[in-house]
Amino acid sequence: MVSEKIVIYGLSTEGYSLACQMAINGANVQIIDETSSSAISLKSEIAQTYPNINSLKEDEPLLSMEPIEIAVSNAKYLFFTPKIRKMDQDLKTELNSKFKDAVGSLKKGSNLIYCLGTGFGGNNENISILEHVTGFKAGKSISYFYFPVNDSNQTPTIIGSFNNTDDKKLASFLATDKEGKKFVSISTAEQLHAIDTVKRFTSICSIVEVCKFQRSGKKSDLDFTDFKNLYLDDMINGLYDLRSIASSFEGVNSLMYLINGCLKGISSYIKRLIDIIRITLKKNDLKASRTKIILSWTFDLNGMRGEKIEILDLLTSKLRDYIGDVETSQKPEDIFRSDKKTIVIVCSKYDYKKIKQNQRSEDFLVIKANSLCEVEQ
Repeated sequence: MVSEKIVIYGLSTEGYSLACQMAINGANVQIIDETSSSAISLKSEIAQTYPNINSLKEDEPLLSMEPIEIAVSNAKYLFFTPKIRKMDQDLKTELNSKFKDAVGSLKKGSNLIYCLGTGFGGNNENISILEHVTGFKAGKSISYFYFPVNDSNQTPTIIGSFNNTDDKKLASFLATDKEGKKFVSISTAEQLHAIDTVKRFTSICSIVEVCKFQRSGKKSDLDFTDFKNLYLDDMINGLYDLRSIASSFEGVNSLMYLINGCLKGISSYIKRLIDIIRITLKKNDLKASRTKIILSWTFDLNGMRGEKIEILDLLTSKLRDYIGDVETSQKPEDIFRSDKKTIVIVCSKYDYKKIKQNQRSEDFLVIKANSLCEVEQ
């Protein structure tokens, strides 16, 4: 592999995964934690010893470091993989602020790879910021690429390229054993990403909406077993991207109706889940003062997108309107019996499996945050 310096801006799961892949293949890689002022060097042996970000953070190995400005100024390739945690209007402010910080020291002849999903025209806005901050013209003095990473285990097959320029070195950095990468225009990459995102959510929301009519405990001619494993954790993967696509429209069109239907479907499901919890409390004559609710949801806290953190906070806040004692748990195997009657809201297939492995029959009542909102008495 070539020796050009690669810098990853953002110590996220996706960023660290890309960094490890390239370091193991022999690239000169540094990764920047946005919360610090330094870039750390990621050697091949470190990437192999610490294959994921959690193992790296837990052990805290001593790594060589240099100031961010120096690392970025020496970078031939800069990947933008930050952790975004704000919402609504604050989201764009946080995103643009981090983007400006990332590209501020780029030199002429460097390459920027933007790894968060955008809406239609979102990359044009990024390019305008890039040109304003650096003073370089995109496509001439600096190159811009769009590579929206949703899953660290399965990266996109296409790379959006400004001016349709191919970069064989970049393609070799990102190539896996299974597939190579194809360069397309930025607009084509945005459209293909939108198709993947909208297609996924329309499928999920169709299932969730139809499952409203399936009454729990009532026999049906339809077999809903395949849909029982669709949990809240699965439903909102990529919600950040769907919202980004929605925000790129100013007027009303058919696609906007489709996207808004998906967004309303997710909101409707959360309301339905809370209603099921309230009904369960009433059916079991559970008093608020003697009831405890645990939201069991194990998910990646280091992902670029913060949608799961947002939804967990929303659920916690809504439930505290009815029950004062509401907790969250990232370790379902550590849920212990309480003096209060405990209701566990299970938000992923993983959490349900772990809880069933450790649960004693009388310990607590389980509500599955799946498409059917099943209650296990």
